[in-house]
Amino acid sequence: MAILSAEHSDQLYWLGRYSERVYTTIKLFAQQFDDMLDLKTEEYETFCQKQDIPNIYASKEDFVRRYCFDEADPNSIFSNLIRAYDNAVVLREEIGSETLCYIQLAVYDMNKAKNSEAPILHLQKVMDNIVAFWGMVDDSIDSECVRSLIKFGKRLERIDLYVRMRIDRREIKREMKRLNLRIGRTGLKYNTTKLAHLNYLVEVTPMDYELILQEIESLLDQEEKLAAGF
Repeated sequence: MAILSAEHSDQLYWLGRYSERVYTTIKLFAQQFDDMLDLKTEEYETFCQKQDIPNIYASKEDFVRRYCFDEADPNSIFSNLIRAYDNAVVLREEIGSETLCYIQLAVYDMNKAKNSEAPILHLQKVMDNIVAFWGMVDDSIDSECVRSLIKFGKRLERIDLYVRMRIDRREIKREMKRLNLRIGRTGLKYNTTKLAHLNYLVEVTPMDYELILQEIESLLDQEEKLAAGF
């Protein structure tokens, strides 16, 4: 089995994070879509605050359009999908063409959503393709290390987003258990003390969301962090 370069390990990790970021932010956006378009003008402002992204949007309508589809906005769903795609393309040899295909299909459906009068329907197809991508990761990739790097990135990103959006603590605890099972298989250097503290923090009531976010960001040893992502 070929040894992964440090660069490809980082790219696999970020492929997991970006694909998850696209999936979960679409899911969260869709859940609040009606409120944003109806009476609760402040909903999008709260959404930005929780995501820790600058509120550069002129109105709720501007937010709906640009946050989803503006490739020039580094925090948009589309921008994160392109980052996932860029990583997947250079990892074709590690993940296989069939697996890459579902990220390509997600980009195709995102472009259709951008030009649609009913974007939520096409955004659902983007999510479906991301789920199919994850299925192909399990079904088609023989290397446990490759699978684990993608899945570790996915789990870490999901916990990060769930904590930011104050998702039910049962879901956060569930994802933490999955991360524990995956992290040791990645070959990455991580801070075992930070991991133990994270496991403690998700059990404590009330949950200290800000401290959990800090610990997530410092879980990997400094030399393992990709400058473009952290």
